[in-house]
Amino acid sequence: MKDYKIVAINLGSTSTKIAYYHNDKCEWKENIAHAANDLKNFPTIWDQHDYRKTAIVDFLTNKGLKISDLDAIVSRGGHTRPIVGGLYRINETMLAESGSEQYGNHVSDLGLKLAYSFTSQGLQAFTVDPPTTDEFEPLARYSGLPELPRKSSFHILNHRAVGKQYAKDIGKNYNDLNLVVAHMGGGISVAVHKKGKLIDGNNALDGDGPFSTNRCCTVPVGGLVKMCYSGEYTYDQMRKKLNGNGGMMAYLGENDVKAVSELAKAGNEKCREVLDAMYYQTAKEIAACSSVLFGIVDAILLTGGIVNGAEVVAAIRERVEFIAPVVVYAGELEMQSLGLTTYAGLIGKEEIKEM
Repeated sequence: MKDYKIVAINLGSTSTKIAYYHNDKCEWKENIAHAANDLKNFPTIWDQHDYRKTAIVDFLTNKGLKISDLDAIVSRGGHTRPIVGGLYRINETMLAESGSEQYGNHVSDLGLKLAYSFTSQGLQAFTVDPPTTDEFEPLARYSGLPELPRKSSFHILNHRAVGKQYAKDIGKNYNDLNLVVAHMGGGISVAVHKKGKLIDGNNALDGDGPFSTNRCCTVPVGGLVKMCYSGEYTYDQMRKKLNGNGGMMAYLGENDVKAVSELAKAGNEKCREVLDAMYYQTAKEIAACSSVLFGIVDAILLTGGIVNGAEVVAAIRERVEFIAPVVVYAGELEMQSLGLTTYAGLIGKEEIKEM
């Protein structure tokens, strides 16, 4: 069987995660940091193209890898029209929709463009489970207002990666399992995995669900409308309340769970109550998602950076373990999903889709 060399990239606001896969083995995974003084010179994410590309090429060169020696490069996905999840070949249609900013805008959109730019050197370019993946069932779209349908918008890539890893760990097929997965990071998303499809989940960016470190998510709607029309806040200020200054940040002026946990352990009752409320809301969302599956849940999976804390896991497990076993995958498996899914596509075990 042919050997495959694959590089995975995941662009963040101030860094680029990069990993090298030789077939299905990760040889290394590292992080390229980008200095704030460098990034401030670029008015938009698109202006960072040459800067980020040079950083990637130089990093690979230092690792003894040439772009021309690779078989594929895969990037965390950007924003396009809603599509079914899976492995996608990056093409002109995807780039046009991503570049239009009609469906959202994030530095991961630049990742698509960067990956595609390397195809001129003979390799293939892919993305996996982009953030606009939409597999919702009809009932999940109802919000109560026809003008405001619920949308699939959460940590899709890591959700599916964790679901697949759990299935592998227990020797079963992901497509045969019913799971509820909670990703707890800067945003908290809880989703229903029904036989391989993500059929429901809260909008962790600026929609519903549990509040997180800096996002308010579900709030009393009537009160929110009054705030918007009070004349006290601009549109941008309200947006910041939803994402940036909401959640734990709004209550405590702090968005670091570890720091707040230390204060709680030292006797700060307000910090303890806010943390307990965040875990309470997450557990409640897990229970709600379990009802979508009629209570037939094989496992509840906890993932994301926050679940590195034992007290977080204990607080949630105490409330939901009556539903199904709770299994923890702290951190994220996004790079693993990018690399392994691409390899599966190259050897014919995963369908390669195109827009």
